[in-house]
Order: sequence, then structure tokens, then C-alpha cells
Amino acid sequence: MNEASVPLSREFYARPALEVARDLLGRHVVRRIGEKALVGRIIEAEAYGGALDSASHASRGLTPRTAPMFGPPGHAYVYLIYGLHDMLNVVTGPEGEPSAVLLRAMTPVRGEAQMIAHRGGRRGRVLSDGPGKLAQAMNVSVSELNRHDLCLGERLWLAPGEPVPDARVTAGPRIGIDYAEPQDRDAPWRFIIAR
Repeated sequence: MNEASVPLSREFYARPALEVARDLLGRHVVRRIGEKALVGRIIEAEAYGGALDSASHASRGLTPRTAPMFGPPGHAYVYLIYGLHDMLNVVTGPEGEPSAVLLRAMTPVRGEAQMIAHRGGRRGRVLSDGPGKLAQAMNVSVSELNRHDLCLGERLWLAPGEPVPDARVTAGPRIGIDYAEPQDRDAPWRFIIAR
């Protein structure tokens, strides 16, 4: 059995978003489309802490859009931003206490040609160096994969990959949250593998 075929356990996700975001670095995103599997290594992730985090969608309460964040851990929370770009998040923490981690960037491991095709021929660093690009490269859409159970190992899941030592990780403020309160806007909740 290939390591990328084994999904991370529900227990992995049933922890605070900050812990999960850090621990997702080096893990694999796996997307099965028919007989093909696309695999990317997560290199950047952002934590969203829930109702008390003014940068989080959950801070506005339970709505049809945010409902997945309030559900069980280990599910996908996919939403559309600007009506154009799908964003892939993983739900974390205990059910009923909304939190999630946004997958911001990855590097291709397997299926790069298909990812390039999904991105309209874009290749190299711009292939998947942002959350919308990552979702497009992996063919992830809100209509197909929102609320998807990532622990089943079907269509979309996260796999063990290779964890990254602390010495190779940097943390900084999250991107694109100017609307958030200063303490949330400036919190170092974005984790990146240092180059």
C-alpha cells in the first residue's frame, strides 16, 4: 500500500487549528480523479480559530456557508471567494466548536502534468503557490467537495507525507484579513516551510 493511499485519521484533525496547521506542513493532499491520483506536498497553511477569531468565517456565527466548520473534524470546508476561486480548508477541533485550516500552497509530488492542465498551462512556482491556485490545480470545487469526509480515502484526502522539523518552519500573520481585529490580524497563524 502506497503511503499516499492512507488518509490521516480523524484524531489528527480533532485538535486545535493552530496545532493542525503546523502539523500539516509536509503532509500530502491527494485528489483521485478516475484512475489518476494527483498528489501535492503542503508547504503553507493558515489556522482559523473559530468564533473568537475575528478573521474566521465562524466569528459571524452559523450560516449555510459556515456550517461545515461547525461539523465533525476531518471534513473539507470549501468555499468560493470573489465568485471565482475555490478555497480548500480542513475542519479541525471538536464538533460544534468551529475551526479550520486553509491550505495555502503546495508543491507537486505526482500528477504534475494534470495539475498544469487544470491551471491552463501555468507551471513552476505559480502552479500552486496560493490557495485558489492549489484548489484549481487539484480540481477541487465547492460544488463537488464541500463537506467531503477526508478520512475515507475517497476522491480527496490528506496523507502522512513527511513531517517537517520545527527548524524548517516559519510563522507569520495570515494574508488577506484586513477586516480582522488587530490582535487577530497580526497573530502568527500562517505556517510556511522555510526555503
